[in-house]
Amino acid sequence: MHILVVNDDGPPSNQSSPYVHSLVQNLQEAGHTVSVVLPHTQRSWIGKAHMIGQTVKPTYFRPGTLHNDDGTTHTRPLPPGSKEQEEWVLVDGTPASCVQIGLYHYFHDRGPVDLVVSGPNYGRNSTAVFSLSSGTLGGALEAAVCKRRAIALSYAFFSKNHDPEIIAGASKLSVRLIDYLYKNWGQEVDLYSVNVPLVDNVGERKVMWTNMLQNYWGNGSCFQEVEAEEGDADEEEQKIREREGQDGVANGGEKVTRHKHKHFKWAPRFTDVYKSVEEAGPGNDGWAVKEKYTSVTPLKANFMHAAAKTEGELKLPPPPVTSLDSLSLLSKPAKHFYALVNYEDTYVQPLILAALKSKLPARSYTLIPSLSELPSPDSPFLQISSYETLPFDHMLSHPSTTLGNAYIIRKALIRKHYLSTTAHTWITKHPSSILATNIKPACDFELDYAEFLDESLVEAFELRAGLEENESKESSEREWWILKPGMSDRGQGIRLFSTETELQSIFEEWETDAPDSDDEETNEAQTGEGIITSHLRHFIAQPYIHPPLLLNDRKFHIRTYVLAIGSLKVYVFSEMLALFATTPYVPPWSSPPSDLSPHLTNTCLQPSLSAGTVQLLSSLPLSPSLNDSIQKQIYETTGEVFEAAAKGMMIHFQTLPNAFEVFGLDFLVDERGRAWLLECNAFPDFRQTGEELRGVVRGVWEGVVGRAVGEFFRVEGVGEEEGKDGGKMVLVRDVDLGRR
Repeated sequence: MHILVVNDDGPPSNQSSPYVHSLVQNLQEAGHTVSVVLPHTQRSWIGKAHMIGQTVKPTYFRPGTLHNDDGTTHTRPLPPGSKEQEEWVLVDGTPASCVQIGLYHYFHDRGPVDLVVSGPNYGRNSTAVFSLSSGTLGGALEAAVCKRRAIALSYAFFSKNHDPEIIAGASKLSVRLIDYLYKNWGQEVDLYSVNVPLVDNVGERKVMWTNMLQNYWGNGSCFQEVEAEEGDADEEEQKIREREGQDGVANGGEKVTRHKHKHFKWAPRFTDVYKSVEEAGPGNDGWAVKEKYTSVTPLKANFMHAAAKTEGELKLPPPPVTSLDSLSLLSKPAKHFYALVNYEDTYVQPLILAALKSKLPARSYTLIPSLSELPSPDSPFLQISSYETLPFDHMLSHPSTTLGNAYIIRKALIRKHYLSTTAHTWITKHPSSILATNIKPACDFELDYAEFLDESLVEAFELRAGLEENESKESSEREWWILKPGMSDRGQGIRLFSTETELQSIFEEWETDAPDSDDEETNEAQTGEGIITSHLRHFIAQPYIHPPLLLNDRKFHIRTYVLAIGSLKVYVFSEMLALFATTPYVPPWSSPPSDLSPHLTNTCLQPSLSAGTVQLLSSLPLSPSLNDSIQKQIYETTGEVFEAAAKGMMIHFQTLPNAFEVFGLDFLVDERGRAWLLECNAFPDFRQTGEELRGVVRGVWEGVVGRAVGEFFRVEGVGEEEGKDGGKMVLVRDVDLGRR
């Protein structure tokens, strides 16, 4: 949660404010976002006062080393993007003024303040005599009348030896108490006054519900007379004249009152408080502190006891058991994180935001419009946006706090000719791999101009041999091939062919469509069907899968959404899509070369997502055994190809521990029920899912938030349902690459 810390003792100092730095550090280590506004100097015994007519001026404090007075104060704040981690605000005002300024004038980028903690005070604030004048209570009361939950925290010391271990123990107990009170806030409570004794093993001693002891000052003054300091010559002359008139008679001989000039020093009579505690007996806050117990007193903001439990012992949940292994950065409890979501797709953007909202507590993250709005470079940060706009430099320099939605290098999967090499390399070392039976071997080649096709096919000997063998066969007896530009997407540039002559004519057609120019713009020019000609240099050719499994005489392929996380877990989203061709299937030799509608099932090439074009795989009339077999093959093939890329093509697929990515994998099922992997797409076109099945994409991103985001930022409870049996994110591969 977002906690605002104020006090009345000022910035860290072993002489006057020895506890606040320890508390702030422990709150941060517990995963809280902590904002700090303190008086620039000691402001004790000032209650809930404001200094009327004063212009409050801030300075900026950068904490140094814990328990060392090496913090520094500056007149101007750190500039945006500074690498220093922390900066507090100091004001020349009161604790109550710190609360107002902290709540309403700073820290808006961190989200609303959930709780105000005033303290820890240097000394106890038990019983009414102390509490009514306490600046620590005053800060908490100010927060309460601002409709914020507030805790006044005081440390009762019995020795001014500030033992760091005892202070640390008090801070750890305070964090546990703060968490408990916030989660179990009394219905009629405005604030709590908490007194923690600074003793050994304080976390093992009792925490008591108490009321506030109503006590009074005894007879006598809380001020001590001291001699007035000597003044200048004019003041001394005035004193002589005053003494001359003290014994005289004025106003017709009547005696008049004369005052002796005195100074007074604040000297509260603590013996009055101690005596009142002894006389009152057990059950109150003064008694609890005397017994070296922690006291917790519920209050109203009108100094009345709150209608809440104030008797007996408060039982805290046991502290978590901490082992040395749990001290790494990645296993610390979560902190509030900042999120920049700009996916640049009006179909997907609202679904991502909805997934964050539905899966994460509102207080666990704050949306920001740009990286420059991040409070500090080390602030926990999530960015989900297009590949080109991801801050990879920031991700690499802040691996434990920043999470992005893409790996930097993943060509081994998403480029068709690289994917072919990935599979071939893996199969060579692992001949029993499913990739040997569920991905078609491909021949890749490069070609700039159609006239050089014959030379390009010299090294693609398998393709050349197949084409030469086809020359003597009838069309229906040939092995047909599918041509795919290695760097195009959305189904662009795909053609069917069975002879070298047919292949030659395809390239001649593209050259005819391309502009006749040698300037730079030509390299990015487009053919008649919108293909960027610079993409038409790398090609792969694969055997065409025939006959495919048909439903209602139409060919379809399966779109599977895959989530890869860190280094490296791979999940398949179990709800898969079936994307159908728009026209009934006919064999490649029976359709005109220009008509690919019976063969291509990519919705990007279709004029509209007509009814039935996209369906849930689970809704198709397939036998249960066939459906189970298809899913099993998809799970195994997906896991295998990602492992093949991660282990066998490490130069072209480089995982990062602080990255995740959603891929779209396409599979085609043949007539015998074998699921063939066709391609792997980064930043898949979610729009092809259509409006009717929009919930599938929403489910994908909810799985992403649960598995990738929630687990990276350690958001409590998030991701648990995905891990249960029946979860939609199915783990298909967990590869330890040794990258942390």
